[in-house]
Amino acid sequence: LHLSAVKLAELHSDLKIQEKDELSWKKLKAEGLDEDGEKEAKLRRNLNVIMTKYGMNGKKDSQLVDTNYIKDGTESDTLDDPRLEKLWSKAKTSGKFSDEELDKLWREFKHHKEKIREYNILLETVSRTEDIHKNVINPSEENLVKEEILHNKHRELKDKLRSINQGFERLRKVSHQGYDTTSEFEEPRVIDLWDMAKSANFTEKELESFREELKHFEAKIEKHHHYQKQLEISHQKLKHVEGTGDKDHLNRNREKYAMLEEKTKELGYKVKKHLQDLSSRISQGLQHNEL
Repeated sequence: LHLSAVKLAELHSDLKIQEKDELSWKKLKAEGLDEDGEKEAKLRRNLNVIMTKYGMNGKKDSQLVDTNYIKDGTESDTLDDPRLEKLWSKAKTSGKFSDEELDKLWREFKHHKEKIREYNILLETVSRTEDIHKNVINPSEENLVKEEILHNKHRELKDKLRSINQGFERLRKVSHQGYDTTSEFEEPRVIDLWDMAKSANFTEKELESFREELKHFEAKIEKHHHYQKQLEISHQKLKHVEGTGDKDHLNRNREKYAMLEEKTKELGYKVKKHLQDLSSRISQGLQHNEL
C-alpha cells in the first residue's frame, strides 16, 4: 500500500473500531436483534469507506496521497473538487495565513474531502438498495421494513449533505477572510460537531455540557496530532540511521519508534471512538427535531 507510518497507525485504529463493531453486531444477530439487516448494512458501508480511504478497494488512485501537513507550503495531494482547489489556491496566495494556520486550513480541506467521499459511498449504497426494492413485485411486511431502512438512509444522507454545505460555507468564509481569533474551536471535526449540535434538539444545559465535552475532545485530537508528527519524524530518523550501520543507535531509534507508533495507534482509536459516540448523540438530537 506504500502507506506512511502515520497512515498505517490510522488504518490500525479504523480497523480496530470496525472489528469491535462487528463483534457487537454478531452478538446482536445471535440474539435476533438485527432482523432488518440495517446494522449489518452500516458495517459494510463503514468497511467500504475504510477500504476506499486507504486504497484497498482495488481501484487505482482511490487512496489519499500521503503528505505531511505542510511541505514548504505545497501539497502533492489533490482535493478532487474544482471549487475546493480554487479556494485553497486563493488562501495560499492571500498572505492572510501563517504556516501554522495554513497547516490547520489544509486539515479542514482534507476533512471536507473525506466528508464528500463518505457521502458519495452512502449515496451509491442507497441507490443500489432502491433499485433492488423497485424490482420487488409483491409487497410484504419485510418490504415495509426495508422502506423504513431506506427512509433512515435518506435521513442520514440529508444530515451528511447539510454538514457538507455548512463545511463548504465555512471554508469559503475562512479562505476569504482568514481565521477568526475569537473562534471557539479550531479542529475541523469539532467545528462540524458544534455546528450540528446547535441545530439539534438540545436544551441550553445539554448544549453547554456538550460544549465542554467538545473542548476535551479537541484537546485529545491535538494530542493525537502531536504524536502523529513525532511518529513521522521518528520514522524519517529511523530510515536515516538504518543506512549508517550503527546498531546501538538503530536499536534506540527502533524502541522510540515502536513506543510512538503504539501511542499513536492508541490515541487514534480513542479519538475515533469518541467521535463516533459524539456523532451518534447529535444524530439522535437531529432526528428528534424531525419528528
